[in-house]
Amino acid sequence: MISNTLFARRFFLLLLVPVFLTGCSPARKAMRAPIKEEGADFLFGKLKEKELKFSWFSAKFSAEYSNKGKKNSFSGQIRIRKDSLIWISLTPMLGIEAVRLMISQDSVKLINRLNDTYFVGDYEYVNKFLNTNIDYDLLQAILLGNDLQFYEGGKFRATIDKGEYKLSTGARMKLRKFVRNSQENLRIFIQNIWLDPDNFKISHIDVKEIKRDNIKLEATYGTYEHMGEQLFPRKMTYTVWAENTIKVKSEFSKMVIDVPLGFPFKIPASYVRVK
Repeated sequence: MISNTLFARRFFLLLLVPVFLTGCSPARKAMRAPIKEEGADFLFGKLKEKELKFSWFSAKFSAEYSNKGKKNSFSGQIRIRKDSLIWISLTPMLGIEAVRLMISQDSVKLINRLNDTYFVGDYEYVNKFLNTNIDYDLLQAILLGNDLQFYEGGKFRATIDKGEYKLSTGARMKLRKFVRNSQENLRIFIQNIWLDPDNFKISHIDVKEIKRDNIKLEATYGTYEHMGEQLFPRKMTYTVWAENTIKVKSEFSKMVIDVPLGFPFKIPASYVRVK
């Protein structure tokens, strides 16, 4: 007859077996193998291979915006001409367009139909609203779950974090030929990218600027859907961590790529310009 003490020991060891098996599982060894052999270059190459490739993009979306404990729900449409224009139409629950945005590499335009006003300016407006410091390339990448287009890619460190691949860099600088601002205004980002090991798509990303370490932009992606032979994350959550935290949860539908689009943006003559 087995004593209570011996039974307890065997039961405890039995509980530990799955832990040891998981810790040295073939799947985990398989994840570590490419990092040991090729390092961050392997993961960065996979990231670039699997990110969404397009010339034109359009989709409908629903979203929930929260800030200072207040929440607002809305729907809308988004259209993108790669590296050129982002067009967004926002519609509250009543079904009538409230705001229309058109964003280019160096300008931001907005029509507010709720109070018959419009805005034409630069990224200073967007950055004041979000309490961050973004440019077109960062905005386009975050919206689509892609990597930054024109930034250095050779200084990443590769690790495994909670069952996913992680790429980290302490100083990612925009390539010189794409820098439009003066050297004093050059953005240098600290960036972390998590990759889903099953498809090498970005599952989570956080970005903060070296000069503004107290502000961080995060995005989480999931529920991937096929667009031809490519995958696109249908559900996304964007968070700006700052003095006032802003969070936007969105879900895309009717996504289409590589169909040429129009970007209608006509400001009514009666609207008043705001600064």
